[in-house]
Amino acid sequence: MPFPAFLDACVLIPIRLTDLLLRLAEAGTYRVLWSGEVLDEVERNLVGHFGLEPARVKRRLTGMRSAFPDSEVTGYRPLIPAMTDHPKDRHVLAAAVHANAAVIVTANLKDFPPSALEPYRIEAIHPDDFLLDQLDLYPAATLRCLREQVSALERPPETLSEFLERFEKTVPGFSKESRRLLDRR
Repeated sequence: MPFPAFLDACVLIPIRLTDLLLRLAEAGTYRVLWSGEVLDEVERNLVGHFGLEPARVKRRLTGMRSAFPDSEVTGYRPLIPAMTDHPKDRHVLAAAVHANAAVIVTANLKDFPPSALEPYRIEAIHPDDFLLDQLDLYPAATLRCLREQVSALERPPETLSEFLERFEKTVPGFSKESRRLLDRR
């Protein structure tokens, strides 16, 4: 069974990153986890900070939930008071603990200090490092998901090289390593 990874809201907001993370989960390289609170935070940010249409955001989240019906963690709220990470992210750690996640994928590493995670044997990992791990462990599946993602782009269409160039702003190490591996093939 693939290892469980809890995705923080910050990695579910950028559409390119979200798309690749979900394609990899669909490919079975890991088991995706999130909570209703995390998805609510995604919705608030996409509508409030990025100005996306509420109906469009609802469709995106509904699609995620239906594609991964076993991903939403519940029953974690009693654990929140025991968490010692940043107060605004205690619900994330509590849900990850409750679901027995191996990692929390987040760009906000400072909110998850090792001292708060060690008692639960959970690691906070940046999405760039997570994707590099996926590339190392499952190179064929990861590159296939990446190619499929780029092929699905229609407005505007992009080459794989153009995609990786833009993606480098979010996950620079992964973009560079993917480019290097693709150039060898």
